[in-house]
Amino acid sequence: MSSAVSIWIKRRIANTGDFFRNFLLETSQLTYFCMRFFKEVVKPPYEFKEFAKQSKMVGNKSLLLIASTAMILGLVLTIQTRPALVQFGAQSWLPAMVAISIVREIGPAVTALIYAGKAGSGIGAELASMKITEQIDAMEVSGINPFKYVVVTRILSSTLMLPILVVFADTVALCGSYFAVNLKDNISLRLFFFQVFNQLQFSDIFPAFIKTFFFGFTIGLVSCYVGYNAGKGTESVGKAANSAVVFGSFLVFIIDLIAVQVTSLLT
Repeated sequence: MSSAVSIWIKRRIANTGDFFRNFLLETSQLTYFCMRFFKEVVKPPYEFKEFAKQSKMVGNKSLLLIASTAMILGLVLTIQTRPALVQFGAQSWLPAMVAISIVREIGPAVTALIYAGKAGSGIGAELASMKITEQIDAMEVSGINPFKYVVVTRILSSTLMLPILVVFADTVALCGSYFAVNLKDNISLRLFFFQVFNQLQFSDIFPAFIKTFFFGFTIGLVSCYVGYNAGKGTESVGKAANSAVVFGSFLVFIIDLIAVQVTSLLT
């Protein structure tokens, strides 16, 4: 019995050691991938056409899903918050409370997660497919820098488009909140947005907007990394798409946690 326990403990220790070894290896490779991006992004030639194409694609790919989710988010958040405020006779604060919740935290985080699931998985699967079909190798043979053409343009487009999508999602969510408020009360659109912007401050909007650039950059970086370094075989396409969503979403939460701590220290 004791020998079986000792064998089990040794296996657990070995598995733990392999986990940390693989974690450190992946972290170092991702860091090198990130440093290579910053090196390539400032070197000419610049792929403006591919950048514009990718920006349009990732934006359109996520637009409808983000819009519908934001509308439902505004409706549900308002409907769920109203009964608690009615108990204290503070339903007039409903537009401001919902707006602050959406703009500061819920809007950027939910939009980034949807973006990771929709655009991030698409980028990872696309690059993995290009890898296994040797399209990236063909670019190198043709004298094209595949990293700059494939990776740099997608990371830049992801970094730029996510903040724009977050602003769009916040606007749609506030419109959904307006419709939810008018289910029980009668308030004009002008008065609703006056109450919203009367309570929103620069310290609410600016940090929330800045962190969306980090969300977009991280999702693009991770998605391109897992796709660009995909293994052989068609199963690697599915693995790359899954890894892009899982690791991208996890890093969004980590960055959000850091951003909240930094914001609380500065304000």
